[in-house]
Amino acid sequence: MAKNEHLDGKKTLTSAHEDYVKAIYLLMAEGAKVNNSALANYLDVSPASTTNMVKKLADLGLVAYEPYQSITLTEAGERVALEVLRHHRLLELYLHQKLNLPWDQIHAEADRLEHVISEALEDAIADALGNPTIDPHGDPIPSKDGRVETVAGVPLSMAELDRPGRLVRVLVQDADRLNYLGTLGLYPNAIVTLLKRAPFAGPLLIDVNGDHHALAHDMAELLLVVPV
Repeated sequence: MAKNEHLDGKKTLTSAHEDYVKAIYLLMAEGAKVNNSALANYLDVSPASTTNMVKKLADLGLVAYEPYQSITLTEAGERVALEVLRHHRLLELYLHQKLNLPWDQIHAEADRLEHVISEALEDAIADALGNPTIDPHGDPIPSKDGRVETVAGVPLSMAELDRPGRLVRVLVQDADRLNYLGTLGLYPNAIVTLLKRAPFAGPLLIDVNGDHHALAHDMAELLLVVPV
């Protein structure tokens, strides 16, 4: 569903509507309980603003919501979220692969562009990229008909010691942390081996394509690997 497409012949979607719906979808995908507080924290907005927007989304038929209860997407809301997410992740891959933008810059750029591209441009980007299924961070790109492939993997923090693994997904969007991970060579498809695991959630010693690095435990939790 493109921006400003009519939902009922009168009301239209704005970028803010789409941002909220996408955020709800992503929180639900993480298994989090989605309420006003969690949503406000995720989007870095005030709880009052979140409450007002969720009421508007309910009026548009995009969310099911009762005060002080969890927020869930309706079927229509999920369709909108997946379309926006498809735009976002296709844009990330295009900016990175075709325009050589660093992977720590593409998220912010895609956030700005995801609301304004047409369906024709979406199709052209997908064709130019060979109809990809994952973006530069390893996140799945929803298909045109709303299907999302599951990316298998376990957190690097829980990986088996001394067993090489392939990095398949980086659950990080923060530019500074992505830049740091890039300096360690921790991009999708990198070969990573967990060498030592300090107790009490201490740092890990890892091998990345033959180079040894220390990595914080909470960072390793956001890196998904599969055995080679």
